[in-house]
Amino acid sequence: MDTARSEAAGWDCPACDRRVPGRIRACRCGFEQPGADVPPGDDSNGSRPWAVGLPLLGVGLVLGAALALYPWQTAPAAAPTASPVPPAASVTVHVPDAAESAPVETATVAEEPKPEPPPSPTVEQPEAPRLEDLVSRVVPAVAFIQAGQNRGTGFFIARDKVLTNAHVVGGQGSVRLQVGDASYSARVVNTSTGSDLAVLQVYNSNPAQPVLTLGSVSGARVGEEVIAVGSALGVLSNTVTRGIVSAVRKAGAVTLIQTDAAINPGNSGGPLVNRAGQVIGINSLRAGQQAEGVAFAVAIDHATQLLNGERVTDTQTPLGSLTQILDGRSDGDQQRARGEQEYGRLLEAAARAAAELDSLWTRYAPGCVVTAATAAGDRPWFAVYTAGGVRLGTSSTVDCTQWYDAMKTRADSFRGEVEKAAELARQRGVFPGTARDLRRRYRLQWSGWDR
Repeated sequence: MDTARSEAAGWDCPACDRRVPGRIRACRCGFEQPGADVPPGDDSNGSRPWAVGLPLLGVGLVLGAALALYPWQTAPAAAPTASPVPPAASVTVHVPDAAESAPVETATVAEEPKPEPPPSPTVEQPEAPRLEDLVSRVVPAVAFIQAGQNRGTGFFIARDKVLTNAHVVGGQGSVRLQVGDASYSARVVNTSTGSDLAVLQVYNSNPAQPVLTLGSVSGARVGEEVIAVGSALGVLSNTVTRGIVSAVRKAGAVTLIQTDAAINPGNSGGPLVNRAGQVIGINSLRAGQQAEGVAFAVAIDHATQLLNGERVTDTQTPLGSLTQILDGRSDGDQQRARGEQEYGRLLEAAARAAAELDSLWTRYAPGCVVTAATAAGDRPWFAVYTAGGVRLGTSSTVDCTQWYDAMKTRADSFRGEVEKAAELARQRGVFPGTARDLRRRYRLQWSGWDR
């Protein structure tokens, strides 16, 4: 053992063959050199085996603190300069670290503002006038019409030209117009029975007369608001009613606008106006007393055709065609209805001739006629049809015999025309009662017609 201790450089452990420093008497494997004394003041750790792990413990603590404090999150690198991208576009940017092991991150690149396109030009649509403003523009262009016994409405399309229904003017060649406080005379220059339209030429018209603009049925839309202006019941002039376009229908060759605006007798010939102030129809008829809110206006396009020299050549009026649609009548009924219409037109012409004979009788009969048979008819000169019904006297101002012969000749011609019309009505199947009613309407009833 002295030999071992003398070896200051150390000794060999017999258990593990490890070289142990000379100041240490115990090997790390646990073998302890027997009988060895440690010199005083020796600071060997052989007697304190736990002290051997202290250096390792310190190294572990240092490594743990270093790992805890190491910044594992890698700061994102600055985004490379890129061209403008669409709004809110996500761009994948690779951010490498030293070991190329960092995950790929997604970053949102701020978009560059695009210049705004110039605003597209807008077309401003004219606003429809208020209803009361529209009415105030339309009413001054509407006229009340007196045509013999008929009353109706018309409207100015030029300062000296008026449109109305053919059935309003009847067979008259001239009519009277009332526009506000002004009165005018007008002559019938053109008619179309097929479309029930007439054009009037106004004498001495007002140069500042308001007129209405003509539209077209092609622009009419079901449900759009319209107004009708006319002389309700033939006495209430400038009556305004409001409604909508209910439908656009064909009645034979004529286009009709169905509306729920109130159209009463006397409104015929008045304008049906849309909210833009354009005339789209001419108020003509309603579908009987039993129908509520069912009235019709002839499309203004037919008036345009008439003004251009065209006309509807249908043998029926719109009323006849519409009645056929509503009633679904047989061919015989349709023929009878056409016969009634034709008979009525012939009686209108006869009534104009009768008015001239009225004037001739009124002027000379007081001086020439001593007695006259009481004629069973509407005209006093019907007495000439009775043998011996007129006894003449003498007059200092006129040759009564010559006057009576002229009166009798014209009366006989008138009678022939009326009888010819009556025969045509009979062939068309017109009922005798209906024929009498039509003659009474024109003050042409005489007991001799039924013989």
